[in-house]
Amino acid sequence: MKNYFTFDQKIVFSKAVYYDLNPVRGKRTWRDATGGFGDFVPLQGWIEVYDTEGACGRTFCSSGMLDNILPLVMTGESRTYQEWYHYLYWKLRNFGFQSGQICDLGQFDRIMLEIMAEREQKPLHRFLGAEKDWAAIYKGGGSLLLTDAELVDDMTRYVREGNTTVKFKVGSDWGRDMDRDVERLRLVREAVGPDIGIAVDGNQVWEVEDALRFADRIRKYEPEWFEEPIHSHDMNGIRALRERVDMKLGFGESIRNAFAFETYVEKGVDHLMPLVGRVSAMGDLLKIRDLARSHGLMFSSGGTVWQNASFGALYREDERLEHHEPMTQPMGECLSVKPEERDGRLYLHPDLYGSPVRLDVEKLERNGTLASIKIIHASQNNKTFAVRASY
Repeated sequence: MKNYFTFDQKIVFSKAVYYDLNPVRGKRTWRDATGGFGDFVPLQGWIEVYDTEGACGRTFCSSGMLDNILPLVMTGESRTYQEWYHYLYWKLRNFGFQSGQICDLGQFDRIMLEIMAEREQKPLHRFLGAEKDWAAIYKGGGSLLLTDAELVDDMTRYVREGNTTVKFKVGSDWGRDMDRDVERLRLVREAVGPDIGIAVDGNQVWEVEDALRFADRIRKYEPEWFEEPIHSHDMNGIRALRERVDMKLGFGESIRNAFAFETYVEKGVDHLMPLVGRVSAMGDLLKIRDLARSHGLMFSSGGTVWQNASFGALYREDERLEHHEPMTQPMGECLSVKPEERDGRLYLHPDLYGSPVRLDVEKLERNGTLASIKIIHASQNNKTFAVRASY
């Protein structure tokens, strides 16, 4: 499988350190139209992978990284970046292109890119060719559990922080209480004024006819886009929406590879929205960005915004990152170093080589978030040796 990037540096992996995390609680219980994500943000662990030169790639990850990736790479073998990706892709592809294993592959792709950036003593975004040290963002949140006043408070605060587009959740009572959603959009529009973009996210809760009915009711409040009102794989339903609704439709966070976005374009999606933690290859973000540019469509990418910022620095100012505060803020508090949020942008540290983030291990140990550490050493006989320390 050919990746977007063509680096030919050889990598030999020497060690991995996996930090198993206890559940990280959000600031408030949170819910969208489909019931996610509750009291805790979706974090399982953090991994640091080292090569034999001492360079490191690091990321939040699932425990699947231990089961699906490390047994294949901690072998003492030498391969180029492209060879490692190709090898892992063909080992994992039969799990399916929407699988968790494919998400693990995308995360490991980023780890390899960070290792190569550290070797060259460059931040990842500069290693990938960025010419600026910042990424534009829009800010989202808007749990359905918030009162109307709390929702307005959050959205207006986002605007005061410098964001020109805000987003919140719709689909109250599993999509049945449209009156509440319409009224909340009215209140937010009244509070932020006519010049701020407001996007609404249905999290795929409706069928086509209900989505059309809701779109008709909110048209007068001029939403910047209507995100995932129906099932993300209902391609014919998306086409039916496109033919009958006169507002921009956004889809993409549930899709794992760039090929499916080509179908989205054919079906009339106006805003392509991949998620950085779910794509099978980090280069797919740029493939999808270029696809959007070639068709004059909107583009943004979501996910863990602190790490996504490295790729956002490769986007134009109108190609933004989603900063989903209820999820990203608790993640950010697990970090000792991360990009700085200011005036609708994330600013990357120009002298921090490789990854733009560092885990705050001492803090997590003090507050009980760190459950255990597992150290995996590469072996020449294709077996691994692990040491586990519990806290």
